[in-house]
This record gives sequence, structure tokens and C-alpha cells, in this order.
Amino acid sequence: MPVSVVVGGQFGSEGKGKVSQFIVRSAAAAAVVRVGGPNSGHTAVDGAGRLVTLRQLPAGAIATNAKIVLPAGSLIDVALLLNEINLLEISPSRLRIDANASIVTEKHKQDERDEALIENIGSTGSGTGASLRERLSRNASHQLAKHQSELRDYLVENTSEILRAMINAGERVVVEGTQGFGLSLWRTRDFPFATSRDTSAAAFVSEAGLAPHDVDDVAMALRSFPIRVGGNSGPLPNEIDWPSLAREAELDLDYHELTSATHRVRRIGRFDERVVRDAVVCNQPHRIFLNHMDYVDPRWRSAGPGDRSARFVEDIEQRIGRAIDYLGYGPDVLESANGVRLKRTA
Repeated sequence: MPVSVVVGGQFGSEGKGKVSQFIVRSAAAAAVVRVGGPNSGHTAVDGAGRLVTLRQLPAGAIATNAKIVLPAGSLIDVALLLNEINLLEISPSRLRIDANASIVTEKHKQDERDEALIENIGSTGSGTGASLRERLSRNASHQLAKHQSELRDYLVENTSEILRAMINAGERVVVEGTQGFGLSLWRTRDFPFATSRDTSAAAFVSEAGLAPHDVDDVAMALRSFPIRVGGNSGPLPNEIDWPSLAREAELDLDYHELTSATHRVRRIGRFDERVVRDAVVCNQPHRIFLNHMDYVDPRWRSAGPGDRSARFVEDIEQRIGRAIDYLGYGPDVLESANGVRLKRTA
């Protein structure tokens, strides 16, 4: 059945938004679904070549015509969502929100601040976990999307019915997963340094209200140099500093990345296969996208991917026991890994 699921294979920020947009465009997808909550940001390039980062809407919707669905398994910060709707000029006819989706309130954010989750485990403090916990407690006061008058024009009783009609008509649906497999509440080896939910492809399909046999494409996004959020966010094997990366990647020595949700400086490390092998075992991806290859092969801008890219990919494939299918350079370039290999042997 025509459903693609985008999953991260490390600790987040693997370029899932870029991959989602690529699939939506290349497959002319009818809809893109964003699961999870506002505790992570996804980035893609718009029609004017500008980077746009979203925390509620799917990045696969940027510069595409796909319908947008926020299913019952999503958690919504209403003010943040409305800002993104205005940013992308999304009409009610394009966005459908399940009436049963959970709401993230200011109280949830304050609860996470009071619990010192930001300091203790590197949480983004977005209130997502507190909202989910409240729902799991079956508290009658828990707010759902159907209780929010500001969302009235976007609500439907059951988004699964909309997606089912598309799938039955043979139209592709893309489920844009959030965060990374190494942060999964159930799967991480580094508990309690985890997010508040599972981050596997199976969990994303469940949150979207779809069936397992709907999926014919699991796309896993990886980074050449994995990151964790700043602060006390858990183990990061082979951690290095940004000046070391900047020298290798031929970037300005003050170069660094900031997290999308909190704007803290990310931690960065060299590729480690352990978490990726775990992610492959659980998710069984049909194809793998390896992003941030411009860090490995900075001269791709002038000469295209070269031997440095090919050697790096060969090493990673041996270490994870799987082939890499696409290589990502910069914010919007994806190259066939086979094409890079052929260039080396030509």
C-alpha cells in the first residue's frame, strides 16, 4: 500500500524534513502527516530557496501541494501552530486536524520547567511530555483539539478516514516521523535520556491512525556526524567540538548548529554505528538517506561528490551492514549513492 514513513536513525536532526519533502515531491504524494509534538523542528527549503523550520506542521508541506494532516496521535501547541499556518499561508481546505489530538498548554511547559527536565536530561521543555503524561493519566480536564475554538475551521472527527480514502485510491501518503530512534522511550540504551514516546516507524504509523500493512516504504535518515541537543542530554559516542568539525569541513571556525526548538548549541560527534544498527533492526528501512555529507566532502560544491564521499560511504556501509541509497549535501541536495560510487570507479 502507498505509505512512506520517514524515521530518524540516531538522536534527531538527521534531515527528516528534507527527506520528507523529497519523497512528497518525487512521489507526488497526496498528503503528508506530522506526528508527535512541538519538541523538535523540521527544516526544508521553500520555493524562494530559503530555509524554513517548522515544529508543528510537516516540512514535507513546504513548497509542495500535499494536503497536511495532524492526526489523533499528534500534540499541538495552538499558538505555535497558528503562527506556522500564517507563515505558510495554509488554508483550512489544505490542513485537517483530528478532533482527538492533544493540546500542549502553558501549564505543561511550566510543569517541565519545575521538574528541571531541561537541566537533568536535556529536554526541550516544550510541554510535549507533560501533555502526553496528562493524557495517559486519563485526566478529564485534558484539552483536545476539539476544545479549541481557534482550530474550529481545521477540525475533522477522524483524520484516518481521510487518509484511508487516499490510500484506497492508490495515492501516496507520507508520514513524517519526529526525533531520532536513539531517543525512543522504549528502545534507547541511554534511559532516562529519552523523549516521552516511541520514535520507531511502527509507532509513527500507529499515531497516524494507519495499519502496518499500509506501509511499503520506510525511509531512514542519518547524519554523517550525529548530534545531541546541548546540555546534559546523554551519551554521545566519539564526541568532538565544533572547531574540530569546522576545520575538517572547511567552514568558519566559529561555525556551529543550534537546536530548532531551544536554539541551544548542539553537541556533535563522529559517526557511531551502534545506535544505527539498533535502528535498522527495529525499523527495517527500505532505503537510507545519509545527510550532512558536505561536512565529509566540502569540495562537493565546486566539483561534485568525490572520492572522500565514496570512501566514507563504503566505511559506513560496512559498519552498519546496510547499503546507503542517497547522500545529502547542504539543505536541499540529494544524490544517488550509486552514482557517487560509479564516479569513483569510472
